[in-house]
Amino acid sequence: MSPAVPAGRTLAVAATATALLATALAVHPAAAAATTDKVLVIGVDGAVLDRVKAANAPYLQGLMAQGLTARSTLYANPMAATSSGPGWSTIATGVWPDKHGVKDNSFTGKNYAAHPDFLTRIENAKPALNTYAAADWEPITSTDQNGPIFSAKVDKRLSLKGDRDGYRGEDPKVAAAAAAELHGQNPDAAFVYLGEIDAAGHSYGADSQQYLDAVARVDALVGQLLTAVQNRPTYGQENWKVLVTTDHGHTPSGGHGGSTMAERGTFVIAKGAGIPAGSVRDDVKLSDVAATALAQVGVSTSGLDGVPLGAPDTDPFDTVRPALQARVDETGIPAGVKGFTHTPPAGWSVDNSKMGTGGVTEWAGWAFATDEFWTQSQRDQWRELNVRSRDVFAVADSDEWDDKAHTGTFDSTLVTPKWAVAGGSTRTLTFRTHYRHEAGQTAQVLVSYNGAAPTVVKTYTADAVARAESLALQVPAGATDVQVRFRYSGNNNWFWTVDNVRLG
Repeated sequence: MSPAVPAGRTLAVAATATALLATALAVHPAAAAATTDKVLVIGVDGAVLDRVKAANAPYLQGLMAQGLTARSTLYANPMAATSSGPGWSTIATGVWPDKHGVKDNSFTGKNYAAHPDFLTRIENAKPALNTYAAADWEPITSTDQNGPIFSAKVDKRLSLKGDRDGYRGEDPKVAAAAAAELHGQNPDAAFVYLGEIDAAGHSYGADSQQYLDAVARVDALVGQLLTAVQNRPTYGQENWKVLVTTDHGHTPSGGHGGSTMAERGTFVIAKGAGIPAGSVRDDVKLSDVAATALAQVGVSTSGLDGVPLGAPDTDPFDTVRPALQARVDETGIPAGVKGFTHTPPAGWSVDNSKMGTGGVTEWAGWAFATDEFWTQSQRDQWRELNVRSRDVFAVADSDEWDDKAHTGTFDSTLVTPKWAVAGGSTRTLTFRTHYRHEAGQTAQVLVSYNGAAPTVVKTYTADAVARAESLALQVPAGATDVQVRFRYSGNNNWFWTVDNVRLG
């Protein structure tokens, strides 16, 4: 096992580890023609990205320098608690808790039969591939616990028993066994779990030196795994993708399960072919880990909420990120968070001709916002459940707008560009939506052809939580363009979000 990094040598060792990773995980000249694609997913429980950056963690920091770093946020109750059962289930299955069914660590309602882990999917699709999973949190691999998250179809599973005081002793055993497997055997897809960071968070808090020390020890184990891959006799003929992720965050004083950003914060670090060195993305979700692993070994990702990391989002709403502003009237959002704008993307517009005056500035009509910004405006009112939106999305929120004196009511319409269509054809309008209903508010999708009066094609009369919507549009004869409107009205009711609007 690689020793922990002594204090005072962080920069030198980090530079050395980065150089080693550049060699160890670079795409070899033979890899361009290689047919052996492999993937390693490393799970570090309860890791906070900012604390990983602050720790003596040369291997993890080296992966960031040589690949991708992406922050992501979780759901909260009532979809699921920010705890390990839902978190690792989302990572493993590539779908959110409303599909895999795990809401807490009791695993009550789990639906792995319909939504299996990515190693099981690989076994089902390509049984000749070798799969491996190792963990010391028992529900991940043990058949004797509420799991296992990774099923018995996985070719080889290692299950050790860690606990709040025991992960420091068990993690090295997991890493040693996994390193031997990665180096000496022939796994095509592997998952390795390490639990000590979470234990330190519970015992001492994420802001403690003990937490940083735990990150350093786990980082050394990560280095052991990476070295095992690098030293494979056949490494030169292989194309490896390595991902590191976590299941939830931790509060500064320790703990998780709730809806604060500290608890909901997660990340994905990834290194491999097609991933630019030192890149940072805002459109990655935790469900993308499984999708990326499956795509790496040529297995379909159909039916997943996640998408492979090689397929960045092209949503026009994301183009307004440079225009995002800090809070104006809101008080619960940290002052340094830039996360809202009323400037629409090119070709889009917002019609506020029927909008009341005054109210909270951030939500005066349709706005464009990030999850980090919007959910902190008021926690625990289902805003955290908007998991299928990515990066920047459109939001109409009459509840928050009403928190400051105003005249009139909330009535705002988001308008798309005009899209070319052929008369007599059928086109499909798709978008991601998150709508919380209450009597007295209206949410409608309207379309108009060739500038004619808009007609309603969808009215929401009940909650539509984190939904992927698809509406068939029958284009009338003679039409050459279509324009879509999203009209929301209310008076201290709830909210509606829209994202990734496309005409297919």
